[in-house]
Amino acid sequence: MKLKYTLRAALLAGSAVAIVAPFTFLKPEKVSESQTDVIAKKPIPKPVELPLHDVELPDFSKILDVKTKKREFFNFIRPAVEKENTRLLVLRAEVDALLSQLSLGEPLSDEQQARFLQLNKKYRVNKRATPLQQAYELYSKVDVIPSPLVLVQAANESAWGTSRFARIGLNFFGIWCYQKGCGMVPNSRNDGANHEVKAFSNLDGAVKHYLHNINTNGAYAMFRTIRQQLREQEQPLIPEILATGLLPYSERGTDYVLELTQMLRHNQQYLVQQRPVEPVAE
Repeated sequence: MKLKYTLRAALLAGSAVAIVAPFTFLKPEKVSESQTDVIAKKPIPKPVELPLHDVELPDFSKILDVKTKKREFFNFIRPAVEKENTRLLVLRAEVDALLSQLSLGEPLSDEQQARFLQLNKKYRVNKRATPLQQAYELYSKVDVIPSPLVLVQAANESAWGTSRFARIGLNFFGIWCYQKGCGMVPNSRNDGANHEVKAFSNLDGAVKHYLHNINTNGAYAMFRTIRQQLREQEQPLIPEILATGLLPYSERGTDYVLELTQMLRHNQQYLVQQRPVEPVAE
């Protein structure tokens, strides 16, 4: 009996050793260097996005005083806006001369005709219209946009010059482009979308592109109609009235227009024009 219990105890002990032994002699798995790096490595900061221009742009984000920031921002943008508006007034006078000549039934010279066709193409004038109708349409498109309206739109679209698109690409107006590499890819761009936010090499080019877009894009036909009606009634180009024609500029629609008009009202002291935007006298 004693032997039986002894054998039984030995068998149990052997079984226990057989169960424990494999785990006793197993070596702990060595953590690879790559795994160690993953564990110990800190998040990699995003690379700094370098500007796509050589313009010395003020760092508006570091200007903490609100009044100073507004003044600095408007003073930075205004010269380019006034420069382009002045150019448009000169061009408008040229178109006015062509319109007057056609209204009197006088034929255009070869040089005038070539210039007329060039401007019609640039400003997307209806090709099927008569020359006189084309001249009227061209005259309504070649016109200024009051500086205060341009300035508050720039402030609104660029978050007072602090947006990525303004800093990196001098795009203060949220202008899109559709060729790969034409600008900056939005971080929040939807899958399947191919647009970019256009980059500019200088501020004059950005402002010129913005005004040309408003003056030619079919989406802003109402803006141009309002402006032309003010002209015909010999009324000043009131920014708050013209802003109503920018309804399609933002998906926010009416709220966007109301915000622009509020900005115009609240920033009057910073929006003083250096000279009136009226047609050049013949």
